[in-house]
Amino acid sequence: MNTTNLRDLYQQVILEHYKKPKHRGKTNPVDRYQKGHNPSCGDTIELTLQLDPDGERVTDIKFEGEGCAIALASVDLMAGALVGKTIDEALDAIGTFQQMMKGEGEFPKEQRKLNVMKGVAQFPVRIKCANLGWHTLKAALQMTGEAKLADFVSNEAEL
Repeated sequence: MNTTNLRDLYQQVILEHYKKPKHRGKTNPVDRYQKGHNPSCGDTIELTLQLDPDGERVTDIKFEGEGCAIALASVDLMAGALVGKTIDEALDAIGTFQQMMKGEGEFPKEQRKLNVMKGVAQFPVRIKCANLGWHTLKAALQMTGEAKLADFVSNEAEL
């Protein structure tokens, strides 16, 4: 597949997840809650997580919010890929995604759908859009105690 066809395919996947997100809403129950904001362009999301009874595995991820196609597609793809993962596996995936946004590496075969976001790394101004959901998830996963109204986390200092 040539570069143009691959780019077109990636754009189609991003638009599909933007127009028809599969993970929009709120989890029930809400075990973790975090708001995220990208001041550069105004994207905002509210992320909710449901954990297994031991609090070690993500059983559901949902989001609400407004933003550009890249921000919302990225968080929807993230949610689909990380449901069922342990907290440590999810944190590792966040690191992999952030490295990919720097043009360093990509996801392994079993998570290759996330690699559609790799093209965003070519547009530095859009990297913060793609990272918003991942940055917000990291804050939610590192939160201790019960879900509570959290301050917005900002990805302004990234990259």
